[in-house]
Amino acid sequence: MLFLWVYMIYCCVGYCSTMPSLMVSTASSKHSQHLEKVDPNKTLTRLQNEGDLESEHQEDPLDSLDPLFGASSRDLLNNENDLDSRGGEDWDEIRSEQRTLDNNVVSSLFNESGPVESKKLPQAIIIGVKKGGTRALLEFLRVHPDIRAVGAEPHFFDRNYDKGLEWYRDRMPETQEGQITMEKTPSYYVTKDVPARIHNMSPDTRLIVVVRDPVTRAISDYTQTRSKKPDIPSFESLAFKNRTTGLIDTSWSAVQIGMYAKHLERWLQYFPKDQLLFISGERLISDPAGEMTRVQDFLGLRRVVGHKHFHFNPAKGFPCLKRPEGNSKPHCLGKTKGRTHPSIDSEVVQRLREFYQPFNRRFYQMTGHDFGWGSWS
Repeated sequence: MLFLWVYMIYCCVGYCSTMPSLMVSTASSKHSQHLEKVDPNKTLTRLQNEGDLESEHQEDPLDSLDPLFGASSRDLLNNENDLDSRGGEDWDEIRSEQRTLDNNVVSSLFNESGPVESKKLPQAIIIGVKKGGTRALLEFLRVHPDIRAVGAEPHFFDRNYDKGLEWYRDRMPETQEGQITMEKTPSYYVTKDVPARIHNMSPDTRLIVVVRDPVTRAISDYTQTRSKKPDIPSFESLAFKNRTTGLIDTSWSAVQIGMYAKHLERWLQYFPKDQLLFISGERLISDPAGEMTRVQDFLGLRRVVGHKHFHFNPAKGFPCLKRPEGNSKPHCLGKTKGRTHPSIDSEVVQRLREFYQPFNRRFYQMTGHDFGWGSWS
């Protein structure tokens, strides 16, 4: 009998030592629906053979509608240093807890036919906008068991496109069959060449845009820049070409990004409107569960992330994530989020609201949704 027990222990040790490392991967819940009609990963070889099909010199049809559209972008800061590009370090603890729970599913350790993980090109991308709430949305989505998203912004379609789709796919997390791969890079929305490039990767890619009152967004953008460069000029001096005449400087990126309709026109040349989802940055704060319902439905996912996952933090001014089944402290975005905005002259704010009115009207018409920014008399 003793010999039999020793032999059984020896077999178990030998079996475990030879198990593939991938068998310890996170156990997935029920698989979500596939949202793509065409697998973007199957287009990799085709695109490498055919080359980039886009026109690098395609004329922006909106440039002829208003002289403001032809302005070049002027930024005060290299976005490579954007703190948002580093990923959600402040959320690592909650994700670590989830991985621990998943890895406790011991049965997967002893099942040779367990789930196989592989890296795939993303089927959905959060394409913008900067300072709209993209980081919060990404981290809310990462709570969903059927979503795997890279934390750092890869900036593939705007800065690293020459590195090729293999480089891009290598940046993605490993996913199991039925899980959705996602990434977010807010500068995609305002970069001219990006719509064609994403379309060439996969015309079925789902696109999510988080938008916010363009005046508030511009001030938030400036606040972030000033936190890194305290000696920059005042908001007022940057926003105007001529303060006396009230002429807005549309070459400043903080102003230019908020001209949402201009940028959307390019996207609609390549993607039908029902492939883009527009999320309100304001409602992502006031009603995160409601906006998350819209996102989950758009992606064809089960409605997993809801009211029980959120706790509003009055000190920070935005919702934090919590584990619904436990009493652990809610996890909030870090100190780089929710900065106090500087006081801006009310006349400057009013002039900006007047400037954005025609752009907002057109954006509402194009999206079929009134976001309620500002007041029109």
